[in-house]
Amino acid sequence: MKVGDTVRFLNAVGGGKVVRISGDIAYVDEDGFETPVLVRECVVIAHAQDAEMAKTKSTDPRPKAFAKETGPSAPVKIPVIERANGDVLNLVLGFEASDLKSLSRSSFDAVLVNDSNYYVYLAVLSRSADDSQWTLRFAGEVEPNIQEFIFELNTADLAAFDRVKVQYLAYKKDKGFEAKTPGECEIKIDTTKFAKLHCFRPNPYFDVPVIAFDIAVKDATPVDFLEAIRNSGAPKKESAQPKKSSKPAAVRRNDEIVVDLHVSELFDNVNGLSNSDILNAQLDRFEEVMKANLRNVGQKIVFIHGKGEGVLRQAILKELNHRYKGHDVQDASFQEYGFGATQVTIRQQGQAPYKPRQRR
Repeated sequence: MKVGDTVRFLNAVGGGKVVRISGDIAYVDEDGFETPVLVRECVVIAHAQDAEMAKTKSTDPRPKAFAKETGPSAPVKIPVIERANGDVLNLVLGFEASDLKSLSRSSFDAVLVNDSNYYVYLAVLSRSADDSQWTLRFAGEVEPNIQEFIFELNTADLAAFDRVKVQYLAYKKDKGFEAKTPGECEIKIDTTKFAKLHCFRPNPYFDVPVIAFDIAVKDATPVDFLEAIRNSGAPKKESAQPKKSSKPAAVRRNDEIVVDLHVSELFDNVNGLSNSDILNAQLDRFEEVMKANLRNVGQKIVFIHGKGEGVLRQAILKELNHRYKGHDVQDASFQEYGFGATQVTIRQQGQAPYKPRQRR
């Protein structure tokens, strides 16, 4: 990526033209306002040099041979920025509807979330329930810590989408790494759910409701995890184990309390848990820390909830606006926590509200 390129944001709605780059931060002109965004949170949809080449092609009288010889330079290679605790492999395959209001005519974008510091080479195959032959839908490399569109699914394709198989291999480049066992996950899909609005649910990795499937969870490949969803009842929670760790629920850093609400910090295994179960667990942790500090006037608490305008962030802000009024709320330091954290400063003494939180 370089100045002049047009980009879109990976974990938030929006995008624009890159006006300057400082370190690993790109400043994007979005409707006349410069928005700072991590370079790795942007995807280039149009290179400045491509637009210039198109213009030159139509107006430049120079011979084609000369134009080819003085063509664009190679794109700048952006170094991979690794996250703390990112050496655990988490892969999610999500389907976003192009038109949620008219699912019968909608197409669906298949998006692969690679929540890890590893490159992943994967193949996605599909077949109908009565067919023994697979069709390749996608094969390629997905970079670390990214959401990537991999293919489009049309309503006509759903007839051959009763089974999906994902095979993957994880690795790093230009450095040593802990080897991961290559994985394979086969999913049984009830394709009628693509026509039902209530089957598109909030997901921590997406800004819009999706139909999502875990491919790898904390290095493990789930087996037939979709059966709980196919049975359409409450998923069995016995298979999901709360995280057992000697680490405290909240970590003190200087004068701040830092609370990580990521799923990987709350559970060792999320098999069988619905999105609402996960969200309730995250909000329970939020409420636990708030109650414990309501008398500590001046205490700063940083809740790390992930990037973008996600479901968890909105749920936390709703709690702060209704059940925990009177405290200062702002985005946490970008330099320390990136775009995915909210800081609360306790400003008045008080007990936790009597009215219990309505579970989702």
